[in-house]
Amino acid sequence: MNNTFLKACKGQKVKHTPVWLMRQAGRYMKEYQLVRSRVDFLTLCKTPDLAAEVTLQPINILGVDAAILFSDILIPAEAMGMKLEFTEKKGPVLGEPIRTKSAIDRLIIPDTEDSMPFVLDTIRILRKELEKKVPLIGFAGAPFTLATYMIEGGSSKNFVNVKRMMYKNPGLFSLLMDKITATTIEYLSAQIHAGAQTVQLFDSWAGVLTPHDYENLVFPHIKQAIAVLKKLKVPVIYFINSCAGLLHIAKKSGADVIGIDWRVDMGRAVRTLGKKVSVQGNLDPCILLGTPEKIQESTRDILRKASSARGHIFNLGHGILPETPVENAIALVEAVHAYKKK
Repeated sequence: MNNTFLKACKGQKVKHTPVWLMRQAGRYMKEYQLVRSRVDFLTLCKTPDLAAEVTLQPINILGVDAAILFSDILIPAEAMGMKLEFTEKKGPVLGEPIRTKSAIDRLIIPDTEDSMPFVLDTIRILRKELEKKVPLIGFAGAPFTLATYMIEGGSSKNFVNVKRMMYKNPGLFSLLMDKITATTIEYLSAQIHAGAQTVQLFDSWAGVLTPHDYENLVFPHIKQAIAVLKKLKVPVIYFINSCAGLLHIAKKSGADVIGIDWRVDMGRAVRTLGKKVSVQGNLDPCILLGTPEKIQESTRDILRKASSARGHIFNLGHGILPETPVENAIALVEAVHAYKKK
């Protein structure tokens, strides 16, 4: 089995830098589009055979060093009691946004095996299919990121309702975060017990916060979740989008790996994080719309700057774009694998 990804998570020596891509199973692949043409997105997430099929596509096509479960970060919000739908124009829509204590009180902390068995069934299928190939990554949205969707009712630009609750009623916000954190811990623990060999927390929206608010209102929940998950003896990756102003705090999260978006220089990120964690990232996804020469140049620059880190997993700074030519994604993987440290 190709264990380079797991070794890099732990800071162990590897023959080549491992690479996988956030959203590596997705719309940029015609194989994915063929499956997706038969079912809507939520049905795809909830049908284990199909979710496993699209998870495996990039393993065979790109040659990446890890698979990541195909699902969505909002699946637990639905299990907690919210109505969830995906639309082509608006993206995810959550019915009756959570903005009052009574709404929070109605939310449950779901048992994953009972309320989201399809996720665990997908993981079990994948572990069998991936045997002797590559490790499997499970994932969840980090508590704050999940809270933004639940409070706003979907995506947001300014997070007005989230920040209003944070600043006007911090006790209410904390109550919601406590419930989401408990759900996240249960959900990822269940994924690990089902066979996930690593888990990643996606904090897609933590970068909209001031460092002070992040450290005091959000970070304690991250530390709590990671501390519990670490007891299950699998590496934990923590990814913050727009992380530049928060890295000095995130380094204390307890995560084995910190994911870096593309808005911060990798060399600076490594110096900030120090030698106790591995790093993941951080190519601008739009680089993959460029020439093969540009892809190689940018890839080598990141690999060189990350060479002093405890460990490095190459990745994009966020999800791969639907417009990305598959051949460019393959070229990226090949460039990473061919790189030799000087």
